[in-house]
Amino acid sequence: MAEFKLLNFAGVAGEARPGILVGNDQVIDLEQATSGADWARTTIDILNNWEVARGELHDLAENPTDTRPLADINLMAPLLYPPAIYCAGANYKKHAMEMSPDKKTYPDKSVTEPYFFLKNGPHCVIGPEEEIRLPALSNMVDWEAEFTVVIGKPGKHISVEKAFEHVAGYTILNDLSARDLGKREDWPRFGVDWFGHKNFETSAPMGPWIVPADQIEDPYECRMKLWVNEDEMQNEVIADLIFDIAEQIEWVSRRFTLLPGDVFSTGTPSGVGRPRGIFLKPGDIVRINVDGIGELKNPVVQGD
Repeated sequence: MAEFKLLNFAGVAGEARPGILVGNDQVIDLEQATSGADWARTTIDILNNWEVARGELHDLAENPTDTRPLADINLMAPLLYPPAIYCAGANYKKHAMEMSPDKKTYPDKSVTEPYFFLKNGPHCVIGPEEEIRLPALSNMVDWEAEFTVVIGKPGKHISVEKAFEHVAGYTILNDLSARDLGKREDWPRFGVDWFGHKNFETSAPMGPWIVPADQIEDPYECRMKLWVNEDEMQNEVIADLIFDIAEQIEWVSRRFTLLPGDVFSTGTPSGVGRPRGIFLKPGDIVRINVDGIGELKNPVVQGD
């Protein structure tokens, strides 16, 4: 089967149009290619019909027509309005150690369950090349490269053994974090303020596209790297996860029926800025590369 990558690009009026990337540099407009089929109106619609849509998209990729060069389009986030963004906290061994007081310990799976927080998709998600706007209320915005799983089949009480049956594909997310907003002195009994820490406009760059799961044989072998300008900050294989992808899906699905388009941002490896006292500033450029997926790049500006 011909390979493809699912994406959004900006139409003439700036509207999101779903497409697929075939080869390295050709894009098919799915509204045109499918004559406006209901299942292909948005990337969420495609994921809601993933079992059928996947085959149709492979067929389109096999015999591409009416393509346009990737260089001629403006990519948008592959999911503009994900139903939920589930973010795993402290879920790489080396990152958990760099953030721990003794720099040596990470969660013991025998006595610990996965730890999650949520990001507000419509406000936080931006796409490739869009500006990260540093919020005026923070002076310590940190980067976090994350291997990200996209759900394509609904389900609740999903077992570890069946978890990957619910995965449509993979993308990249930068879980930007306002480190100086992580605790609330006025609410000391509640500890970490995950809402204030993780949710601000542009705090979830995502993309550049979704790579179908059947095109990445073993996600745990993928290597993820992040650069700030030309300085490599993060470099790790996904196998360093504490709770793996299937375990994360199982844990969340005990509480919710997972929906097509739900996103699991599975955690970040070591190399974030806070332990070194380095944070993003206007003029920086952040790049994340993941084997088999591609590169997500965003410039940094001062916001309000």
